[in-house]
Amino acid sequence: MDKSRGGFEHFRFIIYLVGGRWFTVFASFLVMFGAGATYLFGIYSKQIKATLGYDQTTLNLIGFFKDLGANVGVMSGLIAEVVPTWAVLLIGSAMNFAGYFMIWAAVTGKIPKPRVWHMCAYICIGANSQNFANTGALVTCVKNFPEGRGVMLGLLKGFVGLSGAVMTQMYLAIYGNDSKSLILLIAWLPAAISVVFVYTIRTLEPGRNPNERRIFYRFLYVSIVLALFLMVVTILQKQFVFPKWAYSLCITAVCVLLFVPLMIIVKEELVLWKAKTQLPNVSLPAPRHSNSTTVKVAVEGTNSDQKKSTPWYADIFRPPARGEDYTILQALLSIDMLVLFMATFCGLGSSLTAVDNLGQIGESLGYKARVTSTFLSLVSIWNYFGRVFSGFVSEGLLERYKVPRPLMMTFVLLLSCVGHLLIVFPTPGSLYIASIIIGFSFGAQLPLLFAIISELFGLKYYSTLFNCGQLASPLGSYILNVRVTGKLYDREALKELRRKGLDRSAVKELTCMGSNCYRLSFIILTLVTLFGALVSLVLVARTREFYKGDIYKKFRDEVEVAQNEVNKDDSTVKGQ
Repeated sequence: MDKSRGGFEHFRFIIYLVGGRWFTVFASFLVMFGAGATYLFGIYSKQIKATLGYDQTTLNLIGFFKDLGANVGVMSGLIAEVVPTWAVLLIGSAMNFAGYFMIWAAVTGKIPKPRVWHMCAYICIGANSQNFANTGALVTCVKNFPEGRGVMLGLLKGFVGLSGAVMTQMYLAIYGNDSKSLILLIAWLPAAISVVFVYTIRTLEPGRNPNERRIFYRFLYVSIVLALFLMVVTILQKQFVFPKWAYSLCITAVCVLLFVPLMIIVKEELVLWKAKTQLPNVSLPAPRHSNSTTVKVAVEGTNSDQKKSTPWYADIFRPPARGEDYTILQALLSIDMLVLFMATFCGLGSSLTAVDNLGQIGESLGYKARVTSTFLSLVSIWNYFGRVFSGFVSEGLLERYKVPRPLMMTFVLLLSCVGHLLIVFPTPGSLYIASIIIGFSFGAQLPLLFAIISELFGLKYYSTLFNCGQLASPLGSYILNVRVTGKLYDREALKELRRKGLDRSAVKELTCMGSNCYRLSFIILTLVTLFGALVSLVLVARTREFYKGDIYKKFRDEVEVAQNEVNKDDSTVKGQ
């Protein structure tokens, strides 16, 4: 009898665990690990270029559509407003597999050589799936932990940054050093992860846990260990030839580290479970979804009759105070969003251009192919460090010293200029440092952008607004990558052909060698990024007073009202 009761209690605990906020965080971590396939473009882009006979401008055009798909997430945001989270994740899973599987089929010759616009469509669909993962997992966690949004965004986007290095280790262990097989891995793995955890990621009523920040820091420490392990392994793999068993050992260690957060969550939830179940005559309340009208009415004091009598277009240019829930049009047409859009256009547009061309930059400067892939791994790892740094540090500075979050964006953009200048004026080994700086600054921008949008415009339409906010990124990538960098690279390559007395038709692909290949391009990128830093200072000035106040007060009020309801329910149960 005791054994059966003990088994029943274990089952109840598992149900409680899987249905809680913290397991949603763990599931979101894993989904985010599959959402960073776009950062591996630099590894397999050379394979696309060689197999299908593209020039650099065409390859950069495909890279632009990759960035377009990865950053134009308005559709996923709008869909998330009307369908449950599980549907958003399933749609993303299907798009991921369809897009990347077709690219793999084209590169391996399984299908006839596609037209350029076909390849652009395939990679756009595959990359767009990451927005569905972001909307399903990231937005859910921000709503579940509104007071720790900077930390949460830093962690989640940090795991996305690490995903490139993690998937690289997986494909080396499973397929060997075959970049075509990497495309196949990108097709099935993220889709499978989303399907497995599709029903465990959902919006719940936000709660308050005195250990919340401590748990976040434990997640951070685990992720730092994982990042350092990946960095050491990546460097060793470029210096020595690893046998198959060594790759298998590395990925086993990576998988163990990936599941350490689950152990942390189980330990924390077990303490809460015991504390609640040991109270006499009190049943454990199940997690409830955050659409409680009672809480919203109690905190916001809304008047539904008044809202119904007001036309939807009446207040477009009369937004509420910063921090309140803006409508979609109020946010998009606000000066704050326009300023943020311009800074994002300059900063992320330049960073994406640098990341997409890093493999070609290494080739033009005479680095060997094995070393060139090291730069891309460094970008992935330091992308992670930038994300968790900007998330945790900006949250700490805001909490302790009321430092406006846009001010950190200014410093990040200035740091990015340093990375660009190291490519303009290369020295032996300087590309290693440039890769670290570019990866760090690129990673740091996204959590800051998403946190600023959530703080200035509220969480009611966050699914749509954070996707709209990053629209500037693909636009900047198209202009700076395709129209500027790609054209200038091909121009320098043609000059090199003419110096050798060759005609364009005599070579299959245009290749430029020397420091002049990217010099002018990165001078332009440096100036654009510097302008973005100056623009972000405008947002600092506009939001300085807002960040001096208590921007999370209303969320604490909501949690207090929700907790009072739970206590009332417990008292009722106890009285019965």
